[in-house]
Amino acid sequence: MINFNGNLCQNDLAQNRGFLYADAVFETFKINAGQMLFFEDHYFRLMSAMRIMRMRIPITFTQDFIKNEVIKTLSSKNSSGHVRMTVYRQTGGKYLPENNDIEYIIQFSEKNHSDYMIDDQLLYEVDLYNDFYISAQLLSTIKTTAKNINVLASIYANENDLDNCILLNERKDVVEFTNGNLFLIFGNKIITPPISSGCLNGIIRKQLIQLLNKSTVFDFEERAISPFELQQADEMFLTNISVGIKPISQYRKKKYQQIKVKEVLEILNNHLVL
Repeated sequence: MINFNGNLCQNDLAQNRGFLYADAVFETFKINAGQMLFFEDHYFRLMSAMRIMRMRIPITFTQDFIKNEVIKTLSSKNSSGHVRMTVYRQTGGKYLPENNDIEYIIQFSEKNHSDYMIDDQLLYEVDLYNDFYISAQLLSTIKTTAKNINVLASIYANENDLDNCILLNERKDVVEFTNGNLFLIFGNKIITPPISSGCLNGIIRKQLIQLLNKSTVFDFEERAISPFELQQADEMFLTNISVGIKPISQYRKKKYQQIKVKEVLEILNNHLVL
């Protein structure tokens, strides 16, 4: 029996390890007309996260099994939107779990189908968040439900009329946005922080890096980025599976162009793999 907002009741959530200890990982899939974008990359990232968290991966967790579980969660076979799959360790134990077996929840949010697009009229202003820092380590690169810094930075952005915040690591290097990876453009050169900085191993980040390394238009580099460089860049953009690419219009007093980023988006849209 638990006290839930003043009412005595039975509630399994009170024993869920994802709820109690953030002992969970998750993956967000983009669905276009019933098809999952970059599914193989999502699948292997999920398996990698589960291994890092020392969860026991069921032998049934094949690509076909996960794909079928996601598809049967859709409202129709041609649905578009986003699916979140959360995997958590089974109930039992305290910090030391009783076992490493898992359970999962799949949720679907329907949205209109479209390619990734840029709204020229949309202003998007960001600033640094430095109350707390991302740790430059392997755990920071996977999608666990332990997202306190992201939550607090999002609240900070909202309280200061910002659209997003840029997170730093303990070395004061730029890491990522609260909800996506960060890229800077200097002329025809594009740079992004390396995984060793503690940034999320993003799916769109991975796809874009592969495409930019093949590009004859852009030079690409992964390296540590200092906050000072943010005001030197010509353009800045965010990437995640939901929006694809989102240009940043302003960081503090620095206002960015949105020219090269449209070329980058075209490269991405031309190589979407279903």
